Amino acid sequence: MTAPVVHSLREQIREHIVEGIVSGRWKPGERIVERRIATELEVSQTPVREALRELESLRLIESAPNKGVRVRNLTAADLEESYPVRAGLEAIAAELAAERLAQDCSALEPHVTALYEADRLSDGTGQVRHTVAFHRELVRAAGNSVLLHTWEGLGIEVFTALSIRWLGTVQQSYAEEHEALVAAFRRRDPLIAELVKAHVLGCAPRP
Repeated sequence: MTAPVVHSLREQIREHIVEGIVSGRWKPGERIVERRIATELEVSQTPVREALRELESLRLIESAPNKGVRVRNLTAADLEESYPVRAGLEAIAAELAAERLAQDCSALEPHVTALYEADRLSDGTGQVRHTVAFHRELVRAAGNSVLLHTWEGLGIEVFTALSIRWLGTVQQSYAEEHEALVAAFRRRDPLIAELVKAHVLGCAPRP
């Protein structure tokens, strides 16, 4: 019974650290003190250490002997590197999920609706949350656990948040672009994999 709680706690700590980096609380090159975060959030250092290790695997932070953990000096080019990999994975997912989503897009539609509201309010947090959720449902619809695990390992949420909120990457309309993908699945567009791939690459920040 304890594992889900620990996982949830680590996720919350990770979100707290990412938010701190995105908002500028921790600047590139600045040290992140594990003990201070644990005290601030009133948790033990173990889940903080796990969250930091996860963010290091995503290359958002870096650690060095005797120097502790610091925020990486990320550039748009660094963030851009994950997008071709993600685009390839989602193109495969689109092919595998095409028939299922042609019959039923109900997992995608609520996120398009939410994106219209987020666009209207210029709500960056909502744009990140529902953009990521839309693409997660797309990948999940492929029914391939290896593909989903690999996709999630790219840290999509973190890099989407940084691209939108840190670098100011803006799409013409998050809702309209995702609604167009739903329409393409519905009409069984034979080029759906290429459409999804082009859409993901179009989201990448420009160096």
